[in-house]
Amino acid sequence: MLQRLVRIDVMVRMLVLAILLATFLPVTGQRLEAAYAVSNVAVFLLFFLNGIRLSRGDVARGIRHVRLLVPLALWCFGAMAAAGYGLSLLAAGLVPPLIALGLLYLGALPSTVQSATAYTSIAGGNVASSVVSAALLNILGVFVSAPIFAWLSGGAYADVNLDSLIRLFLIVLLPFGLGQMSQLRMLPWLHSHPSLIGWMDRTAISIAVYVAFSGAVEQGIWTRLDLVSWAWLLALLCLLLVVAYGGAWLLSGVLSLQRGERISFMYSGAHKSVGMGAPLALVMFPPTVAGIILVPLLVYHLLQLVVSAPIASRFNRAA
Repeated sequence: MLQRLVRIDVMVRMLVLAILLATFLPVTGQRLEAAYAVSNVAVFLLFFLNGIRLSRGDVARGIRHVRLLVPLALWCFGAMAAAGYGLSLLAAGLVPPLIALGLLYLGALPSTVQSATAYTSIAGGNVASSVVSAALLNILGVFVSAPIFAWLSGGAYADVNLDSLIRLFLIVLLPFGLGQMSQLRMLPWLHSHPSLIGWMDRTAISIAVYVAFSGAVEQGIWTRLDLVSWAWLLALLCLLLVVAYGGAWLLSGVLSLQRGERISFMYSGAHKSVGMGAPLALVMFPPTVAGIILVPLLVYHLLQLVVSAPIASRFNRAA
């Protein structure tokens, strides 16, 4: 399994393909509005499926595990958001303003469920804790990521007003709630079509990235970011990786968690979700802004996969 994860996985390949398509065949003008509507439908479907998959029993058990969940939520939405804010200030003058704002957006996002769980399993961590805590962080992220970003950014490009809250409800919260209510009827069908559901997830995320990045290409992202800016962005993201992994591991030790839960805490606390970040960006920002703000998240997503494999292998050997 480790060898498969070290290779470029399907989701990463689809994200790269979406970026290449947006670079050479971007959707622009009036077609961008139509693509934006298609993306909203895909995002609605994505959160509907997430609502079906997350068992209410698992949610209840995860909520009861406050000794893990509360510090993890504070780390994810408190410490990591503060780290993103600090890096965005540090990046001022080194990278374009929207890229610096993207560092703050990255810090305010929840964990990713799939990769955090997979690497927790490889490292010999507590998989059940990883699945439930990462999933609950995603639910919490729907409510808190946008307000945290709006507050720390001073409302730049994302004023969380009544209109934006209504859009968040209709495109993100409503389908998740409908999915929760449809569990008994839909869950057997979902379990009988695992590969189809996986492809639907990846396709919805890829569409969101394609639409957002098309807007970024229209705004001239490849001319805005020169080699020096890319070098600074990579350096800042590597610094964030050190803070994310090192800080989460140290905090889990301070909390005296068992080894398996410490591993779960580290991966859930360090990973950031492009599955939440890309759709949420299209809800919060205009497409022309969303694509540029997503650049730090897309690069971080690739880096976290590269870093996670050798760390998991080292934990596995130590066990």
